[in-house]
Amino acid sequence: MREQIDKIKEDEGKPIVLKNVFNRDEIEKFLQLYKNLPITVHNKKQNVIKKRWLSNYGEDLEKLFYKKLSNEIGDFKYDNLKSEDGKSILGLFQESYNPIGLHIDGGFDFKDLIYKQSLIPLTPVGSTIIFKNRFYGQSTNFTIDKDELKKKDLKYGQNNRSSEHLNLFGKKPFDSQMHKKYLNHEKIENLTGLEVELIYEWELGSMLIFDRSNLHCSSSVIEGKKIGLTTFTKK
Repeated sequence: MREQIDKIKEDEGKPIVLKNVFNRDEIEKFLQLYKNLPITVHNKKQNVIKKRWLSNYGEDLEKLFYKKLSNEIGDFKYDNLKSEDGKSILGLFQESYNPIGLHIDGGFDFKDLIYKQSLIPLTPVGSTIIFKNRFYGQSTNFTIDKDELKKKDLKYGQNNRSSEHLNLFGKKPFDSQMHKKYLNHEKIENLTGLEVELIYEWELGSMLIFDRSNLHCSSSVIEGKKIGLTTFTKK
């Protein structure tokens, strides 16, 4: 079990959306950084390309980003995996052609005081769904897919697979209209007991900040592809 859950809860709150945080030139610099980074994963099944923001890339952007985020959440530490050569990873760029499913980004060390995560859209069309429901385990994909649930031999940095959420939040059916509009990539049975906290409509220059314990996922709204930068923090 995760240690210090009470301390983690002390710093939790509602998700916030900040507008006009980054100007057009800064967004272009993030996109150029994305282009320059090596591909970490090209998951052809999910149709997503992931690139880790390595610490020796984009040092000026790193300073800018830290200042912007710390102005909102105070001091923090990055909570990211290490690269193969031991360098820090500051965040994760994802180029998605399909929606990302229901999950939490709780990290992999139960001793950590997980804190906030942020999302910066680098393309204009998309939305992210944040649920009121919380989970304090490790990074986990929540699914009722039997083949996914069988996956136990996971590589370094891969999320656990679980259907445990279906036993935690009651049996209230998920709102069918909400499912049809935003979440039709998820089986509605996988959303049983969940309540939506926020629908974040992507807007260039804005930033979403929310607790790492919040269940969340992409919406089904994608025009071709979308690119975003996610960072994970701890105390």
